[in-house]
Amino acid sequence: MRYLITSLFVAAVAAQTLQPVEPVFEVASVKANKSGAPGGSFVMPPGRVTATNIPLKVIITNAYQLSFFQVVGGPDWISTDRFDVVAKAPDGAPPDQTRAMVRALLKERFKLVAHMETRDTPIYALVRARADDRLGPRLKPSTTDCGPMRAQRAAAIAEAARLRGGRVPVPSAPGPDEPVVCQMRVSGRGGSTMTYRAGNITMSALAGALRTYVGREVVDRTGLSGEYDFDLQFSAPPTTGQTDSGVPGIPVAPLDDAASIFTALQEQLGLKLESTRGPVELMVIDSADRPTEN
Repeated sequence: MRYLITSLFVAAVAAQTLQPVEPVFEVASVKANKSGAPGGSFVMPPGRVTATNIPLKVIITNAYQLSFFQVVGGPDWISTDRFDVVAKAPDGAPPDQTRAMVRALLKERFKLVAHMETRDTPIYALVRARADDRLGPRLKPSTTDCGPMRAQRAAAIAEAARLRGGRVPVPSAPGPDEPVVCQMRVSGRGGSTMTYRAGNITMSALAGALRTYVGREVVDRTGLSGEYDFDLQFSAPPTTGQTDSGVPGIPVAPLDDAASIFTALQEQLGLKLESTRGPVELMVIDSADRPTEN
């Protein structure tokens, strides 16, 4: 019996030792921001995280790479109280590891408890708007073969990441007068005109990009296969949560005179959003506590 107990104890210790250790920041500061300022920012350059005047819900969406509408439940203050977070990751920490550190910080400092579940909720289906199935004037099938260019870009990013100790560089966006080839470029900000210019982009990718501006999941049901070039301009409402820094969750300036996303899709691309229902993966906040400042 004594040997059995000893063996069980050793096995338990070994099991604990083999448990993966969550990466944590070298230094992290969390403080309430009571300035009352309307704006905010969240930036994650290599090796750092800096959030200024940001609600907890926004930090959660960034840490778990979710859309704002995918985070539900929890106390009301997670959407209203603002916080400043400054944290330093170990040198060479890649973005995925830095996000894991933010998740560990949320659990430690905010006592965040949450779970994922799939619910049947209102969604939008992206469909063709015209009875004759003609495309809009700003949507055309792509003719460029992106295979070689994408392979070259992937190799260049991998090599740059190797030379930078695993940190993946952010590719520079094309200039305003350069053609957009084999990628999508976004300019503008919430509360003003957004411009989406794309070369060789699937309708599924377009549907995914629209989620931020309509506050729901968007699924591609256009029946359009292959890749497309398009130029889409619309007015992004502040209620979708874009800030002057591109951070969801904080309203900003009034709308300008550009068309709404619903009108722009029909007039420019010959597509529309139909309201329907479907399964959506959500993060449900079970509990969270205001942090003690350090």
